[in-house]
Amino acid sequence: MRFDTKIAVVLRDDLLPWQELNVTAFLVSGIATSAPGLVGEAYRDADGTAYLPMLRQPVVVLTASADVLAAARVRALGRGIPLVVYTRDLFATGHDAANRAAVAAVRGDDLDLVGIGLRGPRNAVDKVVKGSRMHP
Repeated sequence: MRFDTKIAVVLRDDLLPWQELNVTAFLVSGIATSAPGLVGEAYRDADGTAYLPMLRQPVVVLTASADVLAAARVRALGRGIPLVVYTRDLFATGHDAANRAAVAAVRGDDLDLVGIGLRGPRNAVDKVVKGSRMHP
């Protein structure tokens, strides 16, 4: 199935494995809650056990340098594509309010981005993430 939109997560290329997983989980949670209909129906196994639903479409996970991440942020904003950000400061916070405060304390151009997530028209997302590469 081909989707009109694309979901992409771009991680900074110098993260530790646990950081990559943590950042990806948080970024995808932002995308999943960003619009109605992104999450499918609940799953059920042959025994009737119910499981939580997931996103309806694939998520592309990419890596990039700090400069490419910063440029992608600017391109997304310029195209009106909403994005979710994760900054290095968030590794030291312990809850949602502290996360928001850490981001609010820094000007957008000065955010120390370690990851971004976005969903938008396929071609536009491809242009926004230009310079990133598939996660190994």
